[in-house]
Amino acid sequence: MNIAVKVDANAEAATAEATPLEQINPASAIRFQNDTIWPYFARLRREDPVHFTPESEFGPYWSITRWEDILRVDTDHEAFSSADGIGLPNLDAMKEQQKVLAAMGREPRKGGAGFITMDEPNHSVQRKAVSPTVAPGNIAQMAPLVRQRAGEILDGLPIGVEFDWVDLVSKELTAMTLATLFDFPFEDRRKLTHWSDMITNMPGHGPVTSWPQKFEAIMECFGTFDKLREERIDAEPSIDLISMLAHNPATRDMPRDEYQGNVVLLIIGGNDTTRNTISGSVYGLNKNPDQYDKLRANPELISSMVSETIRWQTPLAHMSRVATRDVEVGGKLIKQGQRVVMWYISGNRDEAKIDNPNAYIIDRVRPREHLSFGFGIHRCVGNRVAEMQLTIIWEEILKRFPVINLVGEPTRTYSAFVHGYESMPVIIPARA
Repeated sequence: MNIAVKVDANAEAATAEATPLEQINPASAIRFQNDTIWPYFARLRREDPVHFTPESEFGPYWSITRWEDILRVDTDHEAFSSADGIGLPNLDAMKEQQKVLAAMGREPRKGGAGFITMDEPNHSVQRKAVSPTVAPGNIAQMAPLVRQRAGEILDGLPIGVEFDWVDLVSKELTAMTLATLFDFPFEDRRKLTHWSDMITNMPGHGPVTSWPQKFEAIMECFGTFDKLREERIDAEPSIDLISMLAHNPATRDMPRDEYQGNVVLLIIGGNDTTRNTISGSVYGLNKNPDQYDKLRANPELISSMVSETIRWQTPLAHMSRVATRDVEVGGKLIKQGQRVVMWYISGNRDEAKIDNPNAYIIDRVRPREHLSFGFGIHRCVGNRVAEMQLTIIWEEILKRFPVINLVGEPTRTYSAFVHGYESMPVIIPARA
């Protein structure tokens, strides 16, 4: 089980300044869990914005930490490929996975995490297949149902009693919306949350207790969605994501591994971003009570607050690519075959791009100016769905609760990829 750890922020900042640059590993998961990443990224932006880590649990990799350099890499899909994965691969974890799969008599999957790990032209073909589901018209049709379900969640919350906001609200709303997008059995919606957590965590973190348990859960997920695809192929075309993949001529005959990769992408993408931003908004507003007062006084700031939280929280900390050729970025030569990590979480705090970037300001002049959804061909396909959910939940919160009080520090996710919360204790003193 993950445990919140109290860390001396001043001591960690001093360590960040004293550590030789070549020894800095920005992807240290324990610093993400302890929320001590910020002085390391601030130093890299200042002294070594295109930084090489020669040795780590992920192997050697480059870190891109400034806004403009991140944008340069993210929008050049010809020089920087996503075909070898979008996250930093933990080498020891990969070895353990291979051992467990061999013991289970299973072969490693050949496909990546769906179309986000494809280059052109295959990427756009598969992305277009699911895009109608998250198009503005379909989102508008879905919004009343999301609002109804958000209201039901909030009306069921205890008053005057401590509870876990992550579990009762953030996970529940995203599970409901994801079930709607997949047309997944509604009564089983929390399986989607569970599978997402099982996929993204390693043993000892989140709900994962062992490698065999992790892979059994993943196999259950794949088996369930394989069955759903078989059912949708024989049914009339619909607007849900599985039906779109099953009936689109470009994707209906895709190999099973590719289909399963797209399922992984859609589950994680539909879960983690929204869920951790919902939690992050409660945390940010409590840590900045003047901004909470501002929001209550002017609910029209909800949309701006949502965008500011997405920037300030940065629910997915990074995306990575592999250089297809020798290429220069920020005066450094990145060689063909080397892995490059775009730290969105650092770019969103870049002092050269954003005024007072560490502050949480819900009425910024350009609140949508952030890197959290990415840029270029891989920009988040479901960004409007995320913003819709976040806007609706806060519209419904302000109707019901004068305040939501954070009563302890949250337990954060042990991950350099998913920047989120495992639990967050809150009390709602009264209803409006």
